[in-house]
Amino acid sequence: MTTESQEGMTLIETLVAITILTVAIISPMSLTMQSLSASYYARDQIAAFNLGQEAIESVRAIRDGNILRIAYDQPDPDCSPMTLLCSIPIGTSFVIDTRDNAITQCTGECPPLQTDGDLYGYESGWADTRYTRTVSADFVDGTTDEIRVSVTVTWTAGHLQTRSFTIYENLYRWVNDGSV
Repeated sequence: MTTESQEGMTLIETLVAITILTVAIISPMSLTMQSLSASYYARDQIAAFNLGQEAIESVRAIRDGNILRIAYDQPDPDCSPMTLLCSIPIGTSFVIDTRDNAITQCTGECPPLQTDGDLYGYESGWADTRYTRTVSADFVDGTTDEIRVSVTVTWTAGHLQTRSFTIYENLYRWVNDGSV
């Protein structure tokens, strides 16, 4: 025969066991969720950094192409020979399609990058991504021999959290091309 105190003790033991089991399951699950969140953020941040660096490399390619055209006496007819930046708008925000180095000035906010699933760019019919890449170039210290290119990449992560970062690179006149 069982007594009432023994029956109550079994109920208390069961509740304690369930509580311990719940804590033992919830703690690792919470840690796993935090780890997944951190890995998604790292993935997005790496992609955003690469998109920013890609824009700087495109501006560098435009600068180098302009210098070489001037040096080989084949300047762009739409470009003043006094500048290395021909198609790069100074002091305004723009987007650059790195597939062909096409530059489009932003009116208001810059549009989001688009993708076809493999490449990023700006193409009619492509899907918008969550990344927006805004590029600007300004002369450094009032000289036309050096520009500072800044690229800001903004993206939406998680539940409408906006993340962004900016990278900078100074580009110099790297050859005496006789244009100045």
